[in-house]
Amino acid sequence: MAGQGLSDDEVRGIREALAAGRRPKVVFTASAGQVAGQVGQVVELTDPAVSDEFVVVRFGRDELPFSPADVALAPKGTGRRVVEAKPEPAVQVAAVEPEFVLDTPPVPRREEPKPVVPVEAKPAARRAVKVAKPKGPAGLTVTLAYAEGEWTVAAQQGAKALAKPYVVKPAEALRMVALVDVPGVQEAVEQILAAERAEAEQQAEKLRAELAEIEARLAELREAG
Repeated sequence: MAGQGLSDDEVRGIREALAAGRRPKVVFTASAGQVAGQVGQVVELTDPAVSDEFVVVRFGRDELPFSPADVALAPKGTGRRVVEAKPEPAVQVAAVEPEFVLDTPPVPRREEPKPVVPVEAKPAARRAVKVAKPKGPAGLTVTLAYAEGEWTVAAQQGAKALAKPYVVKPAEALRMVALVDVPGVQEAVEQILAAERAEAEQQAEKLRAELAEIEARLAELREAG
């Protein structure tokens, strides 16, 4: 697990690395919430006087701002931890192959006139014709999954993986679910998003309270000086 965040010297070092065209790797600390322990790249440092969340980190497809307490310098050789997608909730679409069977009715038995010399009549044979089932394409399965704070989409046709699980934004996941009219699925997605929003608001409130405490301490030190 990561340490206690970036020091002022480490922030200056990151700013110099960005100026040189490099993107330092950082690992999220416990104060970052659900992404703690995972790795991202610093792509920008904004003005800390405007917001305490001035460390912009690329994580998956997103670039999000964090405070120095939310990240720490990643050890050398550290890579982003791959999140195994769990199949919940999952929406699957499978192709259905048609099957046609043609069964001809039996030939009715025709009453033969009674001959002078008795002849044993043979019954008509019953025949059935079965049309060969056309071989269609293999079934296609598209899976939308949520696990450990990330939404992923994967596609597979038969035994062949067309697209490995890749991360999508929560808004894109909600639009995908809206296309499938399945009772309960969209409600489950909305509950997940509501829980994430509530957690993010709690973290933001905690950071604001910490910032207010630091500003009050700074004001006391200035008065003492």
